[in-house]
Amino acid sequence: MEKELDIITGCDRGLCKNAVGRQDRQLNTYDWLADVPGNADTTDLVEVQFKHTRKGYYHNVNNLPLKKGDIVAVEANPGHDIGVVTLTGRLVKMQLKKANLKSADDIKRIYRIARQIDMDKFREAKAREHETMIESREIAKGLGLQMKIGDVEYQGDGNKAIFYYIADERVDFRQLIKDLAAAFHVRIEMKQIGARQEAGRIGGTGPCGRELCCATWMKNFSSVSTGAARIQDISLNPQKLAGMCAKLKCCLNYEVDDYMEASKKLPNKDIVLQTLDADYYYFKADILAGMLTYSTDKNMAANLEVITADRAKAIIEMNRKGEKPESLQEDGMVQEAKGPVDLATQESINRFDKAKKKKRKNKKKPHQTSPKGE
Repeated sequence: MEKELDIITGCDRGLCKNAVGRQDRQLNTYDWLADVPGNADTTDLVEVQFKHTRKGYYHNVNNLPLKKGDIVAVEANPGHDIGVVTLTGRLVKMQLKKANLKSADDIKRIYRIARQIDMDKFREAKAREHETMIESREIAKGLGLQMKIGDVEYQGDGNKAIFYYIADERVDFRQLIKDLAAAFHVRIEMKQIGARQEAGRIGGTGPCGRELCCATWMKNFSSVSTGAARIQDISLNPQKLAGMCAKLKCCLNYEVDDYMEASKKLPNKDIVLQTLDADYYYFKADILAGMLTYSTDKNMAANLEVITADRAKAIIEMNRKGEKPESLQEDGMVQEAKGPVDLATQESINRFDKAKKKKRKNKKKPHQTSPKGE
């Protein structure tokens, strides 16, 4: 049965080989309609990927039998560009809505499947990108412009180059365009990107030990504020909150909704819990676990007690009725009081080294035995 299904649809165990293909992971879109009969005939629109984070949408006016992974030559201004087909069929219309194209004129045509001569020009143009970027940085520095050119992308036919730059303020690069055009003899286009986009292009490893999200799967960047850190009860340390791009980490937004939902189940931090022995003030909380830590001192950690959110609510209700429990714990047991630790009264930090030295001396001494008869 599986073999028959594979012959009919080209799929095996539910994964269609037409749905995946050569594509950058960051821009990958799984075509879950790839094995539906007639899907490619629903529209002549085709999604084409270029370098890094750039995609374009084109009309297949010549009715070419395109599939995901095909390398095509597409219309550009001027000349043509080389890209990889990443999506065909019904899903392209949905992707087109996300792209927010201003007019239908932005949708150009696909000329042909790339020929060998097209690929030779494409590889020759791509080989010049790094050298062009280094030289363009020196030109910008010579003009005294407060900007950084982070990447260069040549068009497939080598007639045009896109310079991606980063700048904190508005930059007048009219003279720069003239100098770049004179140096490289191509049409120049300048595109400003943010620090997050630059980090996604360069790539790297985050403090979590994994490859950067912006360089792997993240496509759109949403705003991140310190409020996300406050909701998750994270220390507002700029060095720990900042990512490789020197901006707030995108991952601060990942669990905010869960923390907001869990924090609704916790009592107010300003409420003081009263027992027969002392008053307890909120110290910290494990929001997702629903555990609260209270201290007998309002400004420092003293006699810390850890209780559940339900227990805290029960004590608050008792206090409202004028009742006070013996302790915060449900069983009435009081945790042993622990005062603040004074590091000055602690033993020397080298106290463990003494035991090691004694062991070494004992190993060096020969084992002595008394002679017989004594």
